[in-house]
Amino acid sequence: MTYDIHPIVVHFPIAMLILYSLMTLLPFQKWMPNISWKHIERALLLVGFAGAVVASGTGETAEHLMRPNHALVEMHSLFAGAATWIYGVLLLGECIAVGRRYIERYIRWNPLKRVLFRIGALLERRGVAFILSGVGLIAISVTGILGGVLVYGTSKDPFALILLNLFGIHL
Repeated sequence: MTYDIHPIVVHFPIAMLILYSLMTLLPFQKWMPNISWKHIERALLLVGFAGAVVASGTGETAEHLMRPNHALVEMHSLFAGAATWIYGVLLLGECIAVGRRYIERYIRWNPLKRVLFRIGALLERRGVAFILSGVGLIAISVTGILGGVLVYGTSKDPFALILLNLFGIHL
């Protein structure tokens, strides 16, 4: 027998990635300058992204077990995938920043080094991280609302009907 563990797995990465986005979007560094926020952000991003990958896999299983509205599931999956990719790109930038000296030392092919360092430099820009975090937060919020509609219907979230109408999904 196969069990639907998606509702168990999905909430943890959502919490981690929302916290990451809020820490990126709000001026925590100014409010509390004595804390090393970068390490906390990186940990939240790494754990949240890994959890999102696991949640995507369990979501595929849940889709086959439930047989819900196809258009609703596809839209939920689209936004979940977009959020995962956005946070994955942000994580790539952090990995390049952390592994810069290893890239310099162990990658011998200079064109690859240049590409990695350019990607890293682009993703280290505060504005780029700000925009990607904001878009990721929107994507993960829409994913959560649509997931709530899949489980509870439209009566629990005031934004549910607005989103369903916006996307042209009829239940």
